[in-house]
Amino acid sequence: MFLSFGLKDFVDIVSVAIILYYCYKVMKRSRSVNIFYGVLIFISFWIVVSKILEMKVLGGVLDQLVNVGAIALIVLFQEEIRHFFYELGAHEKANRLVRFFRSEKAKSANDEYRYDREVIFPIVMACINMSKQKVGALIVIENDIPLTDFIRTGETIDARISQRLVENIFFKNSPLHDGAMIVAGGKIVAAACILPISHDLDIPKEFGLRHRAGKGVTTDTDALAVIVSEETGNITAAYGDAFRSHLSPEELENILMKGRF
Repeated sequence: MFLSFGLKDFVDIVSVAIILYYCYKVMKRSRSVNIFYGVLIFISFWIVVSKILEMKVLGGVLDQLVNVGAIALIVLFQEEIRHFFYELGAHEKANRLVRFFRSEKAKSANDEYRYDREVIFPIVMACINMSKQKVGALIVIENDIPLTDFIRTGETIDARISQRLVENIFFKNSPLHDGAMIVAGGKIVAAACILPISHDLDIPKEFGLRHRAGKGVTTDTDALAVIVSEETGNITAAYGDAFRSHLSPEELENILMKGRF
C-alpha cells in the first residue's frame, strides 16, 4: 500500500487538508465549529464502519444517512458555504487573476488610486466632524465585488457625495443613521443598509456592533469600511481581516483614495 503511494496521492491528501482548513476557518468565525467537529466525527465513524470494518447492516444505514446528509449539510451550512465562496472569489490571488485579463489602461488607473480627491474629501471632512461630536457612523466603499445584496436592504439615495449630506444621514435623530451608508461609483447609493455581523472572537472588545458589521462586510467582500465610534470618536477602517484604528485625516484620506490598505 505504501509502496504505491505517489505524487497524485500526496496532492490528493494535501488538497483535502486545505479544504478542511478553510472550512474550519469559516465555521470558526460563524461559531459553527462544534457542528463542524460533529460532522467530521460522523464521517470518520462512517468510513471506519463501511469501508474498513465492512459492517453490512450498520454500514448500509450510515450510507443512507450520508446520501441524505449531503443535502442536509447544504441547507444547514448555506451561509457558511456562501461565505466560503465569497472568500475564494475575493482572495488577493483571485483578484490578481481577474486584473490580469483587464486592459493595461484599467490596471494602471487602479494600481494606486481608485477615487479622486473630490469624491473622498467630503467623506474625510464629515468623518472628522462626526469624530469630534462623537456621532457614530458606518460608511462602506464598494470595490470590485458588487454590494447589490446589501444595497437592497437600505434606502436608495443615489446622490452626489457631500459633507453635509453624509453628516445629515448619520445625525442621531435621522431615520437613516442606524445602518450603513454605501458608496459606489463615486456616489452615495444607499443608507440604512443592513450588514452581516462578524462573530470573530479576535475583534477587540472595545469595538461595538458597527465595527463588527464593518468587519462582516469586508470579510465577505473586498469593500472598505470606515467606522466612527459613538463612544470614543475614534475613526477606524476595516479591510479584509484587518482593522486600522485611530486614523488621522491624512491616513484616512490616503486609505479611501486607494480603496484598501
